[in-house]
Amino acid sequence: MTTSCGRRARNVLYAPGAIRRNYVITLDQSAPQRLATQALDLATRPALVIDNVVKRFGTAETKHWLTRRPQPTSKPAVLAVDHISLEVREGEIFGLLGANGSGKSTLIRLVSTLLIPDEGRVTVFGLDVQQHEKAVKRLINRVSVEASFFKKLSALENLLYAARLYDLNMKHARAECVRVLGALGLKEQRLYEPLEHMSRGMQQKVAIARGLLTKPRLLLLDEPTTGLDPRSKGDVQRFVHKLRAEEGTTVFLTTHDMDEADRLCDRIAIIDAGRIVALDTPAGLKAAVGRTNNASGPATMEQVFMALTGRSLSDEDFMAEDNDYLEVAA
Repeated sequence: MTTSCGRRARNVLYAPGAIRRNYVITLDQSAPQRLATQALDLATRPALVIDNVVKRFGTAETKHWLTRRPQPTSKPAVLAVDHISLEVREGEIFGLLGANGSGKSTLIRLVSTLLIPDEGRVTVFGLDVQQHEKAVKRLINRVSVEASFFKKLSALENLLYAARLYDLNMKHARAECVRVLGALGLKEQRLYEPLEHMSRGMQQKVAIARGLLTKPRLLLLDEPTTGLDPRSKGDVQRFVHKLRAEEGTTVFLTTHDMDEADRLCDRIAIIDAGRIVALDTPAGLKAAVGRTNNASGPATMEQVFMALTGRSLSDEDFMAEDNDYLEVAA
């Protein structure tokens, strides 16, 4: 007997010595549309959502990352992240541009589960970073400007140590290390040098290779080119572009290098004193500030940053009345 009500039905066929069941699935007419909609939702789902997030330091309400309980303190309060909301699309290189102390690194630590938000919510591919911490950690990795190593060990020993912690196949991990560092311009023979003998730029390339061992879907780069020479900086920037093009990796990048943000990022959020003051494509930001300045052409990224952070011109000339977002044309 066969039905067409959308549920599994079965025909029971009798044969000598056995009973054979054939299963038939009949979909109702709307099912293909529903499946297509679900597939579209997955394809367009944001990689990262930061929803009205607040982080304070030096207050009794500050939650310690280990105990997750408020810790008493007498230090003056600092509002490091002030009600920030933004979305990063899957496959996007998203830049967070701001001066030192503006809240960039605090925000990236909140995303990477190293800090706990006092208010608001952070989700990575739909997973809440507090409720699903372990699952989120499997989807992300972070490369920081203050990357730490065992300096007496070689680059390869450091990387294989990390691979063992991640419980990766060592043979595959070794091959991946050689491949990534080669793409970053580090020759294979240098893998056997102690880290303490390597330049700052080379150490940062090793840090990037370590961050890619787990093939993260979301790569968090916290000022990855700070202090690098122009050649090393170019190597890293080209590799980030290649990583997105070939692997589809989503990149969340913090930087105070305006040229880097302009060159690398699909969209840029400018952060100042813990708040997002503008968010658009590099071209959109430059065009908007150029129009506001009545200039004959688009502004430079430096002019954009100086205007939006109020360092050279008054806030009211460029920012909305609520001091929240610059009105930028799409």
